[in-house]
Amino acid sequence: MGLIVQKYGGTSVGTIERILRVADRIISYKEEGHDLVVVVSAMGKSTDVLVDMAKQISAYPSEREMDMLLTTGEQVSIALLAMALHSKGYDAISLTGWQAGVTTEAIHGRARIKQVDPQRIQAELGRGRVVIVAGFQGLSDEGEITTLGRGGSDTSAVTLAASLNADKCEIFTDVSGVYTADPRMVPAASKLNTISYDEMLELANLGAGVLHPRSVEAAKKYKVRLVVRSSFTAEEGTYVEEVANMETGRVVSGVAHDEDVAKVTVVGMPAKVGTLSRLFNTLADNQVNVDIIIQSSYDAAVTNISFTVAADDLKKALDTLENNKAELGFEKVDFEQNLTKVSIVGSGMVNNPGVAAEMFRVLAEKEISIKMVSTSDIKVSCVIPAGQTELAVRSLHTAYGLDVAETAVVHGL
Repeated sequence: MGLIVQKYGGTSVGTIERILRVADRIISYKEEGHDLVVVVSAMGKSTDVLVDMAKQISAYPSEREMDMLLTTGEQVSIALLAMALHSKGYDAISLTGWQAGVTTEAIHGRARIKQVDPQRIQAELGRGRVVIVAGFQGLSDEGEITTLGRGGSDTSAVTLAASLNADKCEIFTDVSGVYTADPRMVPAASKLNTISYDEMLELANLGAGVLHPRSVEAAKKYKVRLVVRSSFTAEEGTYVEEVANMETGRVVSGVAHDEDVAKVTVVGMPAKVGTLSRLFNTLADNQVNVDIIIQSSYDAAVTNISFTVAADDLKKALDTLENNKAELGFEKVDFEQNLTKVSIVGSGMVNNPGVAAEMFRVLAEKEISIKMVSTSDIKVSCVIPAGQTELAVRSLHTAYGLDVAETAVVHGL
């Protein structure tokens, strides 16, 4: 017996039938004597529907009002799941993020959790209830409702598990664990039994949607025992832990891709000490997150700086640069959309030279142009045209010996 935090994604609670199935799974844990805190996402594609409704009214709706709108999706899910448990004779209570004691930064759309006061949850657990918490949301010190960004329910779950000192945190999704590639794109992808926090963090940051990057950061920081598994089967999932078992001997553990990429090039900046600092501090002050950076100089007096941002941040980045053009002193800004970042990840890369060279060889063989490159000890990323994503991912997956004969199963499509 112990305290378990579970998180169910939008696909897992996408219909009333699936909500009732989740309720049955929760009951099976209760029957084993566990205390349960359940974090739930909005049903299915309901968040996308809300975003579409907002865009029909305004091309650039207020970030505050978007948070007010989007947090309603999770509130629908938690209430329905609580009702499902009530109907089956089990006591449960639904709580919004702020009722659950989640305090965040005063930033709309992508706030970070500052702290969690677990007293309300602990009190409800003491009454024998299943506590169902709306993921993805919290309250700032100024009393404003905030959201954590896409995938933020994972972060909600891990942070709650850390604050409650839970025995483990289970992330239920539509796949059976963490795979060597997105099984929707690579049917020959295989499930990993274990993966290290560092490898999982790289995969999450590089586009693997099975876990939100901040949830992995929190799990590593607070030593939360994290498991990714399917809400549609009883199959054992993937354990994310400090040092994964080297069971496969693979140099590369997985191939990730992120199709939400745009490239920005600032042309003709002064080639002076402090140029990079001024540019990227300006972008940071305006909440623009930058990924890959390349500097190139063709003249002693000027330099060109290219970087990638999330496609959704492109307009903000361009507006920020235009508003600060005089101060930064550049000539013009070019940009490119419809790009993908394809990456290979693996802790075994550290002691194996030639891994990056093999990636470049495979992409060249398939006539896939590389626009930008970024490396670390355990990953290599290439920015390529979006239209060649599937070819690149499948080719790299095969080249690094990750293909298996079985076809990966994705539920809930």
